[in-house]
Amino acid sequence: METALEQILTSFCKTKMISYLTAHPEDFKEAVKLAVSDKQPYSWRAAWLLWSFIGENDLRIQGHIKTIIDNISTKEDGHQRELLKILLKMKLNEEQEGYLYSLCVSVWEKINKKPSVRYTAFRFIIEIAKKHSDLSHEITYLAHDQYLDTLSPAVKKSILKMLREIDKN
Repeated sequence: METALEQILTSFCKTKMISYLTAHPEDFKEAVKLAVSDKQPYSWRAAWLLWSFIGENDLRIQGHIKTIIDNISTKEDGHQRELLKILLKMKLNEEQEGYLYSLCVSVWEKINKKPSVRYTAFRFIIEIAKKHSDLSHEITYLAHDQYLDTLSPAVKKSILKMLREIDKN
């Protein structure tokens, strides 16, 4: 039997989902639990809703960061992308950054993955590289044609723009 949140996730548009979660804050933990689970079609949608719903460094997510990171690699591409987008909004400690950086490099290097998840992983790689300039040599390696050739022109252009910005710093 579907919970009220599960029903909302499959029955309504994004604004109604957000309105529901705003009106029912008690369901926030269920949304997080669904987001890291493998209960489709709810899990991907819960992650997508959370990304749209939370604020920067949202305290309600802070206690779940490790769980989110630990579950990313087991998810399909679109689900991975939504979980990464949640984490892009969060302030991570050094250990979390290091683990997620490695995971994002692994996602980026898999050229058969969807460009949108690779792009999101690369955004995180760039964010970490901005904080740690010693990673610049690794970023140069990750920008080789073998990783860029499978991307659409628009995604490739965005990646190259990020690389130019980091070169300025």
